[in-house]
Amino acid sequence: MPASPDDLFAFLDTHGLAHETRWHEATFTVEEGRELKAEMPGGHTKNLFMKDKDGTIVLISAHAESELKLNQLHKLIGTRRLSFASAELMEECLGVTPGSVTGFALMNDTEGRVRFIADAALMAHETLNFHPLINTGTTAISREDFRKFVELTGHKLTEIDFSTLVS
Repeated sequence: MPASPDDLFAFLDTHGLAHETRWHEATFTVEEGRELKAEMPGGHTKNLFMKDKDGTIVLISAHAESELKLNQLHKLIGTRRLSFASAELMEECLGVTPGSVTGFALMNDTEGRVRFIADAALMAHETLNFHPLINTGTTAISREDFRKFVELTGHKLTEIDFSTLVS
């Protein structure tokens, strides 16, 4: 059974990782969350769940304003060409549904199937904002506490400068 937002908050609290959540109407796109972003300081995310033909599964947390050249991304991260993974695979690996993809979903990847990539533009912010496993909330966490969270889930955070792909 995948973790719930309450499970996430308990995990963060247990490990002394400070967080604050604001509840709101469901947001499915960066554009829908624009007003919320203006009210919450820090880096806001767009999250992509992708895989390549060899079966490499990648979760990318990028800054909401970053431009990602998806047809070139694989060269930068060392995979074969990436495409969006199915909703079924997302639920199987991360325990979330489309629209709720988040770096916090790594806690559901107990088998370590997912490679995690974070955008350097996002990681430049002191505070990071992610959905708390559902898209009716936004949870703020410090960059350093998020790094600890990723490590505690058994994952490695690979930071990539996606701006090098912008022409």
